[in-house]
Amino acid sequence: MTMLCITVDTELSAALFQRGAGLEENLRRSIWGEVDGQPYGIGWQMTLMERHGVKGVFFLDPMPALVYGPDFLRSIVAAVVERGHEIQLHVHTEWLQWAKTSPVEGRQGRNIGDFSLADQTRLLDLGRNLLEQAGAPAVTAFRAGNFGANDDTLRALSRVGIPWDSSVNLAYLGNGCDIRVDGLAGPHRRLGVIELPVSGIADRPGRFRPAQICALSATEMRAGLRHAAQERHDVFMVVTHSFEMLSRDRERPNRAVMRRFERLCREARRLPGIGMGGFADLPLSLADRAASGFTLARPSRARTASRMMQQLWANWRYERKLVPAWRAMPVPLSGAAKAPPAPPWRLRSGRR
Repeated sequence: MTMLCITVDTELSAALFQRGAGLEENLRRSIWGEVDGQPYGIGWQMTLMERHGVKGVFFLDPMPALVYGPDFLRSIVAAVVERGHEIQLHVHTEWLQWAKTSPVEGRQGRNIGDFSLADQTRLLDLGRNLLEQAGAPAVTAFRAGNFGANDDTLRALSRVGIPWDSSVNLAYLGNGCDIRVDGLAGPHRRLGVIELPVSGIADRPGRFRPAQICALSATEMRAGLRHAAQERHDVFMVVTHSFEMLSRDRERPNRAVMRRFERLCREARRLPGIGMGGFADLPLSLADRAASGFTLARPSRARTASRMMQQLWANWRYERKLVPAWRAMPVPLSGAAKAPPAPPWRLRSGRR
């Protein structure tokens, strides 16, 4: 059985804060996703998932509490927990530059991986405590903002007793994500925690594209999920954001992305061999199984071309400014400057 794990990075916008938006406006646009009185944020996402029997994992960033105070976290935590979904820890350290009181003596960094092991331990412990004090059950999983973690992040997670990490995204290796990764892998133990990487597909030979709602077409996502089920992968890890159903300026719903999300949930319910859950549904023994032979869905020129055409149309339809096609290109699996030397492995297609 392959577990579909849909994770939602749930965060306030530092950019909106810098432009002068107050807390209520930031919550409305970044968390609840309200446009013209209609919600397209985490409430809409939970309703859609529940319609198809999907349990979501909401990685909530508590760091804005250093600026706004912690009370705003309670309504978010309650909205998620009361509906049977999970709250886990997400950290965007950009907020430290505006903190009223710094937990790391004024030190700043874009990513948690920019900090020392001692500072990362303090930040993770602070973030977990803020969520649990806001009503979240015991935190058991973490994802770094911008996927910007390193090996010390895993050591810090082990120190504070958080057993799961999901900060590895091959598209970000060497570009913020500096956790050492030896090729493709499923759940595996590293430095005292279990790493559960973001899933994806090979959209071109040797190139990885992550399983993010705004990054894969519905056809590509279905191909990745079906491949994971056929190859008996333990988990298919999908990423989205609390504001991802909106246009980039967060002023209108992006119905192309909304349709992708709905098709994923509907497909997961229909496919044999697919279960749905979160970290609470995954046994820690998952990481003890052999991880050899881990593969991605094979590339398809037709799927890739179709997605690029869909993206051009969606940008024209829902965005004020057309995004150049090069910005939608995938990242080479072995091309990041900061990544460790690529091991001698190659993509294999497996069964389709």
